[in-house]
Amino acid sequence: MLDVDMLDTNWSDRTRGSGARMPLDEDVVAAIYRDHGPALRRFVLGCMPDAALADDVVQETILRVWRQAPAITGSLRSYLFRTARNIIIDNYRRAQHRPIEAAEQDVADPAGAEERVDELLNRVLMEEALMRLSSEHRDVLVALHYRRFTVAEAAVELNIPQGTVKSRAFYAVRALRTILDEMGVQR
Repeated sequence: MLDVDMLDTNWSDRTRGSGARMPLDEDVVAAIYRDHGPALRRFVLGCMPDAALADDVVQETILRVWRQAPAITGSLRSYLFRTARNIIIDNYRRAQHRPIEAAEQDVADPAGAEERVDELLNRVLMEEALMRLSSEHRDVLVALHYRRFTVAEAAVELNIPQGTVKSRAFYAVRALRTILDEMGVQR
């Protein structure tokens, strides 16, 4: 049976000493699509409202992984989301160079399209990173940074002393930085 965790952490053994890349077999591609396809499709649908185009982007993303068999360091999911983001931007730019007849149809606003894709990607990556934290650390960060509680309010909400909130927040941020570095997220 295929070990999907191996896919996320170690792709470098897919290259031979000569530098030639071994192609991914169909079972590996099916596992990637099964394990990451739904989340990737949700991300793409957040960037473009057309479900058919979103499916095309997801398929192109998986196809690029299959064709290139890259040496990925860090998270496979992060690599897939970055690839999908690049495909979305490439498709958008290609649509901008079409003749006027084709441009008269619904074409997204160029001003905010790239920022919106970046924002959605950052949200997905942060959600994945937060899920890797312990529940205690995650609860403190969510209370302080997402729910905008003060330390005192977070202590009451979480039923722990204020000093514990402060120390958990400190160690949670350190752990989160390490996780984001492992995922290949650049600051």
